[in-house]
Amino acid sequence: MTTAVSIREVAPRDGLQNEEPIPTDDKVRLIDALSRTGVKRIEAVSFVHPKAIPQMADADEVWARAWHNPDIRYSALIPNTRGAERAIKAGFGEIEVVVSASDTHNRRNLNRSTEESLDDIAGLIPLVHEAGATLEVIVATSFGCPFEGDIDPDRVAAMVERVRADGADRVAFGDTTGMATPRRVRDLLSAVRPELLHFHNTRGTGLANVLTALELGVTEFDASVGGIGGCPYAPGASGNIATEEVVHMLEDMGIATGIDLESLINVAEMAEGLLGRTLPSGVLRAGPRTRLV
Repeated sequence: MTTAVSIREVAPRDGLQNEEPIPTDDKVRLIDALSRTGVKRIEAVSFVHPKAIPQMADADEVWARAWHNPDIRYSALIPNTRGAERAIKAGFGEIEVVVSASDTHNRRNLNRSTEESLDDIAGLIPLVHEAGATLEVIVATSFGCPFEGDIDPDRVAAMVERVRADGADRVAFGDTTGMATPRRVRDLLSAVRPELLHFHNTRGTGLANVLTALELGVTEFDASVGGIGGCPYAPGASGNIATEEVVHMLEDMGIATGIDLESLINVAEMAEGLLGRTLPSGVLRAGPRTRLV
């Protein structure tokens, strides 16, 4: 098994998009605090229409005011060409675009078919590359869909083959509704291998899925401090895997993350205050003597 793992912190974008909108100042505080934990990658904002995701309506201002730690790779999520243009103008060198393996979810999320989204992505790639940036394609509902049920791994593999042929720099698989289990992870990764995996913990299998993926050679994962987040267009899709839980498990296994766990827990506690509710993280709930080995 690998001796090091790369974690992309997604709370500022994926985490906050499923919460009630919070003030711009608080979003900036969250990004700045995460930028001091040792995490090397942060998904900072998404450039989407404010009517679709009002939580991200202030993305330009948040990014302009946030501290840009030179040791961190920051990225932004986009839904279409207009979003890509905004991300490029804001100076992002790493851009992500999402497409669902489930046609029904894609229509709910992006108001078009999966095939139409793939066509749009093919046109986006030259635009992003001409700006000197990279494009990561995130295949949502890779492990199952709340509307269509099981997703055939061969369908995901065909989508990956197409976007890579079109010039995508990276591919990630999203467990949008927490339907992934170790069996589903093995089935999908036996058909096609991504660079990064994004798991939810909706059904309590998040860490088991990370461990399974590690055994299969994947070393890059998304996680969200405190376990906040989800998808507004997928019923019951609450709860990303908590970054502090992933870090705690991996470091205890001798797998380096480069992230300071106590600093991360402090940020999770801050996030609880910003959101005004108790977060689901088990590490956050544990006492100082029991959460660290």
